[in-house]
Amino acid sequence: MKIKNITDVFFDLDHTLWDFDKNSALTFEKIFEINKIEVEINKFLDIYLPINLNYWKLYREDKVSKETLRFGRLNDAFLALEVEVGREVIDKLSDDYIEHLSSFNHLFDNTFEILDYLNENYSLHIITNGFDEVQHKKMAKSNILHYFNTVTNSEMVGVKKPNPKIFNYALDLANTKAETSIMIGDSFEADILGAKNIGMDVIFFDVNNITLNDDTKQIDNLLSLRHYL
Repeated sequence: MKIKNITDVFFDLDHTLWDFDKNSALTFEKIFEINKIEVEINKFLDIYLPINLNYWKLYREDKVSKETLRFGRLNDAFLALEVEVGREVIDKLSDDYIEHLSSFNHLFDNTFEILDYLNENYSLHIITNGFDEVQHKKMAKSNILHYFNTVTNSEMVGVKKPNPKIFNYALDLANTKAETSIMIGDSFEADILGAKNIGMDVIFFDVNNITLNDDTKQIDNLLSLRHYL
């Protein structure tokens, strides 16, 4: 059923439009080759991915800094794999990861189709917790930046989703209000609860087969947004 009175559509970027997991895996392959790290990539990712998710949770909660996240997720992964990698090499890998991440630009299926469709009737925006120096590059190089009237990232605001300040900042930047806006994202905590708490409508992009036990609208393909918008 179509949602009435929506004027502005806000998207998360990573894991919602930009296929972070796929692009990240390709980036690690590249930087391991550059730095001659002899670790089987799938074995590394099996260890790294949950560690990275936990660091991002701590980062959202302001329990670790950006620098601690970038170093710690790699250091902890190599320790778990019992692979000895020095601090200087980890620092280099961390820098190389940020430098090369935006060189891979796989998007989720139907990203262009749904953005073309929505762009005809709505003002489109981004709210992201990602790092300022890479988010703009990701969007520009994947050729989606032009769809969005505003882009709000956590480093601009000084807080991260689900903090209400970042949503209110984004609404002010977009010159709109919560009652006529909707948030679409893959993180139930950061995107869905964060937006709900300030009165925005929400759609949960379920990329990990998570069934929510409430009345939150869910999709598992971006084209399904046409049922609601």
